[in-house]
Amino acid sequence: MTAAHFSFTAGTLVDSAPARVSMAAPCGRLSLRARGDLAPLGAALGTDLPGRIGRRAGSGDTGILCLGPDEWAIHLPEARLAEVEAAFAGVYASHPHSLVDVSGAEVTFVVEGPRAAELLTLGCPRDIDTIAPGEGRRTVFDGATVILWRDAGTRFRLDVRHSFAPHLFALLDTGCRELAAEPR
Repeated sequence: MTAAHFSFTAGTLVDSAPARVSMAAPCGRLSLRARGDLAPLGAALGTDLPGRIGRRAGSGDTGILCLGPDEWAIHLPEARLAEVEAAFAGVYASHPHSLVDVSGAEVTFVVEGPRAAELLTLGCPRDIDTIAPGEGRRTVFDGATVILWRDAGTRFRLDVRHSFAPHLFALLDTGCRELAAEPR
């Protein structure tokens, strides 16, 4: 698949021995901004919000990443979006916050394999090794703002705006091919 023929369909996009890049299945995505007592918001979500930047929390099929002192990215099944939005609306009067559905704005690349972290260094200025498994960060990838989730030592998710996805895929595709061509 070339960048010109890029598709937002879930599945493997490029597969090499060093790394594989896939498109994750669509999910519900919420952006939450809040301050003060977070317990009622966690109760509305069904799990506590992580309190430190880069920390993740979750329950079942819901994942939450703390992006800033008052900001979280939330991934959950699309079928739960209306339920969670209603629960947050129910606590808004006593705990003002901003909850925005960004599901249609982003896609997620899954990058995994023995050299996945090395592949990400192609466009990410962060020291990938400083992001522990189970954590994540907002960062950039070749100038595009992304959210990087480290699920395991050799498995990452990269949330990116739709408009940047073909460009980032082209870089990841080239990187996979370069890593595969290197003699070991």
